[in-house]
Amino acid sequence: MQEERRNKSKIPKEDVIGSETVFEKIRGRTPWIFGKTLRKPKILFPALKTSKMDIPLPGKSIAVMGIYLILFLLQTGIVYLLFRETPALGSDPQSGTPLFLYPDINESFIIEGIVASIFIFLCSIGFILLYQASKYVYNKNIAIRYLVVGITLILIAFFTLQAMITIKLGETLFNV
Repeated sequence: MQEERRNKSKIPKEDVIGSETVFEKIRGRTPWIFGKTLRKPKILFPALKTSKMDIPLPGKSIAVMGIYLILFLLQTGIVYLLFRETPALGSDPQSGTPLFLYPDINESFIIEGIVASIFIFLCSIGFILLYQASKYVYNKNIAIRYLVVGITLILIAFFTLQAMITIKLGETLFNV
């Protein structure tokens, strides 16, 4: 028995160029219809070394600042200002005093859009500070500082924008 195994193991295998297919592996158990005529060729691809250009990427802080700059420009209504060609400032026709807020709710001066955008930006920084406060749960002093500054920025921006809208509508701020 052992001699038969040794004799079978000494049988030379055919030198086959190409990879051995699944059918070739099971050919010893089942007859293969096509014989040796149908084979999957083994393709050797050369190992090419391509040189990679290493371009230094900007830091995350620069990318975040770029996003904030784009958001700031969009909040100012830059598209509106470019297409409508609004004046930078105006004046009251009767008295000649300068106006910083256009008296109509549907129109605005350039300076008005920029000021409103600054306050919206401050409000968004306040919300970012509220988020940062949640990262310092175990350091109570830092978390409280972030919360106080964040809530203060949000409230200042909210009440200032409300005051701007009230003035634009022609109403008085304080009814005394």
